[in-house]
Amino acid sequence: MKSEPETFSIQDLYNKTHQTEHWDGVRNYQARNMMRDDMKIGDQAFFYHSNCEEPGIVGIIEIAREAYPDFSAFDPLNKHYDPKSNPDQPRWFMVDVKYKRTLSRTITLKELKQKTELADSALIRPGNRLSILPVTRTQWQFILSLE
Repeated sequence: MKSEPETFSIQDLYNKTHQTEHWDGVRNYQARNMMRDDMKIGDQAFFYHSNCEEPGIVGIIEIAREAYPDFSAFDPLNKHYDPKSNPDQPRWFMVDVKYKRTLSRTITLKELKQKTELADSALIRPGNRLSILPVTRTQWQFILSLE
């Protein structure tokens, strides 16, 4: 799960009450579908800092609440507002995530791109701009071995 650290970082999540926060503002149907249909309580995800000096995986988070309507889409004053979404027929969903741990070091995108074991990973595939990407169990274990 990607976030720009200036907007919401692993440290921001760590500092939250109960180290838990909703993951709002996803406005891509494919990423929304992954959150809505695939993420279950207890699933883990990498926390990835994007659009920064050194993009990469910085921590591990856990799904604390399964998908529910993203209330930021209903608020005209919110930057994630979508006038086509409403509480009766929500278009966008979010999950709650809980901080698990910060990695001992950032595993950079540059490093990940150099690993042939990740050649088929959605994260390093050219042109992939999704904020939420699937990771296979094998990829997960390999990435953790890099820490």
